[in-house]
Amino acid sequence: METILKVENLNVKLDDELIICNLSFEVKRGEVLTILGPNGAGKTVLLKTLLGIFPFEGKIEWKKGIKIGYVPQRVPFVKDFPISIEEFFRLKTKNEKEIKEVLTLVGFEESFLKKNLGEISSGQYQRILVAWALIGEPEVLLFDEPTTGIDISGEETIYQLLEKLKKEKNLTIILVTHDLSVVFKFSDYVICLNKCPVCQGKPQEVVTPEILSKLYGQEIKFYEHYHGH
Repeated sequence: METILKVENLNVKLDDELIICNLSFEVKRGEVLTILGPNGAGKTVLLKTLLGIFPFEGKIEWKKGIKIGYVPQRVPFVKDFPISIEEFFRLKTKNEKEIKEVLTLVGFEESFLKKNLGEISSGQYQRILVAWALIGEPEVLLFDEPTTGIDISGEETIYQLLEKLKKEKNLTIILVTHDLSVVFKFSDYVICLNKCPVCQGKPQEVVTPEILSKLYGQEIKFYEHYHGH
C-alpha cells in the first residue's frame, strides 16, 4: 500500500509551550487513523500542523500533490449567517454539478440548497461541513471531533457516513475523537496522544484499560461501557 503521509520526530511549540513531542507515524492510502486523547492533548494542533498552519520541528511529508479536505470542529458563527446552503458552497466552488454530488453523498436532496444555514439542525450542519470538505475531490479527509451520537436520518451516524465515503471515494481519513467505540469499529491505527504519544498501533492491540487510565487519568469509567458490548 502506498504511504501518503510520513511524520518523523514531530515537535510543536506554541508560545514556548511544547504541545506535541516526538511523534512519528505513517499513514497508508485508504487507512483510518484515529487520534485519541483528553482535552488539551494537542489533537487539534496536530491536525492544523499537518495542514501547514503551525510551525514545527521534525518532518511532515505528504505524497506530492495530494489533496486534503478538512472538517473543523463546529464553526459556530456560521449559524448566524443569513446565507443559503447553496451560497455557502459557492464560496468554495462554482461547479453546480459538484455541489449537488457532494450533497447527495452526505444524504441530502437538491432542494436542501435553498435552506438557510441558520435553520438547519446541528446534525445536518455537521454533514454540510463534511460535504464542504469533499469539494475538489480530496484524497484525504482530516476530521476534528465529529459530534458523537448525532443521528442522520434516524439511523446513520456521522461515522457510518465516513465509512461509506471511505468505501465510495477510497478516502484516507485522519480522525480526532474521544469516542472509543469509533476507535474499535472504524480505525486501522490509533495514536493515543497526550502531548507525547502514550500508545500507537492497532486499536485492539494497544488500547487497553491500563493505557487508557494513563491517557485519561480518572476519566476511565466509560471504557468498560464500550468494551462490555
